[in-house]
Amino acid sequence: MLKTRLWMGSLLILLVVGVLRFDPPPYYPCLLLLAVLLAVLGSFELHHLIGASRGLPWWRCAVSVMAIVLANWPARVWPDLLGGDPWYLILLVFAVVVLLAFLVEMATFRPSEEPGGAVLRLALLVWITAYLGLLPSFLVQLRWLDRGASALALAIFIPKCCDIGAYFSGRLFGRHPMSPTLSPKKTWEGLAGGLILSAVAAVAINRPLSVTPGGAWSAATFGLAVGGIGALGDLAESLIKRDCHRKDASQVVPGFGGILDVIDSIVFAAPVAYCFLKF
Repeated sequence: MLKTRLWMGSLLILLVVGVLRFDPPPYYPCLLLLAVLLAVLGSFELHHLIGASRGLPWWRCAVSVMAIVLANWPARVWPDLLGGDPWYLILLVFAVVVLLAFLVEMATFRPSEEPGGAVLRLALLVWITAYLGLLPSFLVQLRWLDRGASALALAIFIPKCCDIGAYFSGRLFGRHPMSPTLSPKKTWEGLAGGLILSAVAAVAINRPLSVTPGGAWSAATFGLAVGGIGALGDLAESLIKRDCHRKDASQVVPGFGGILDVIDSIVFAAPVAYCFLKF
């Protein structure tokens, strides 16, 4: 298991580094393709976990999430035409997704179906779109900041450093369960180790890149904040899997489980990373 995690993790790191290093501005097509691929696969996994049993079509989830992801690019590619602020279009597309979801349910509603079915499908679609569309938008938008590649690298690698530190610290020193109901193997000792590694990694990565203002203390604070929120993201995905009686979201990523098992901490931490580095 550990050997599989190591070689698969190395491949994922090489993929991310390649996207950050060789992606041509201002279109960043590699980032676009990666974001769309993750949106489709993540939508499929969440649909398989929850939506299929509730009668929500998979294509609605995928199209809704992809619409939000694609909305990140136009204002950046054509700033003179669209004003340069991507959030107006992102929120507009999200509003359109919600309104269209209502229209579809209104057009297909059958009085004979189980009570609450339409409302549940609407809620699931909006939640999936927000989770896999809106939250990752904060991560994508880091690419257009000053030193965007470095900012994106911090936002991706720091939550994963917390995962790595928590994994090994928990195995070596774990005694006190942090959330026995949601994830029995996670411990407070593991969390402490993850936070320490996040802070150290943030300082080490930021030293040559100078992304966070304020030097080492600022970088350490970034590491603690983003690593801590990332740990909550890991627990949030554990909640989903526990509620659906599943161990992993899928088995498409050897050693890790599914796409959601890989990106859960990054997606959750993305808004915090964006606000820290943007403002």
